[in-house]
Amino acid sequence: MSGPDSVLPAHGLQIPDSLRIPPRVLCHATSLRKATRRISQLYDAVLAPCGLRSTQRSILMQVARNQAPAVTELATILVIDRSALAQNLKPLEREGLISVDVDPEDKRSRRIRLTQLGLDKLLESQALWEQAQQCFENSLGQQQACELRELLARVAVLDYGDSSDNAER
Repeated sequence: MSGPDSVLPAHGLQIPDSLRIPPRVLCHATSLRKATRRISQLYDAVLAPCGLRSTQRSILMQVARNQAPAVTELATILVIDRSALAQNLKPLEREGLISVDVDPEDKRSRRIRLTQLGLDKLLESQALWEQAQQCFENSLGQQQACELRELLARVAVLDYGDSSDNAER
């Protein structure tokens, strides 16, 4: 069953040549995910002494910056769907770092507020976060790290024609 356009590996499954993509043409999403996982590993390891993961710190920082954002607003800022955000908020609320309350102006909406404990946790994590930032910049180079942040900010808001409501943020 092997034809000129397929390869027969040792286990017998035929892989068409059309799936043999050269390394220089690797999937953009895969490359970004690999880089994101690696950087998350760095930040999570450095932040571990304060008990926060990088994703949790990011949420706390956005809540602090945006002063009690609505769940939908925070999801938009973080470029994450509301159900995934809700799952990420649960441990922060359980630990008393945030409160999630009904919006007094719109009973259908919930607002996320940083608690004093959450602010204290952010302050505790700040020096560790700065250490992770410095480690990354030392490895990549300060100029390249700055250029990468700028490029990724552009990537995050591009309109890819996918009807995503995350475009242009």
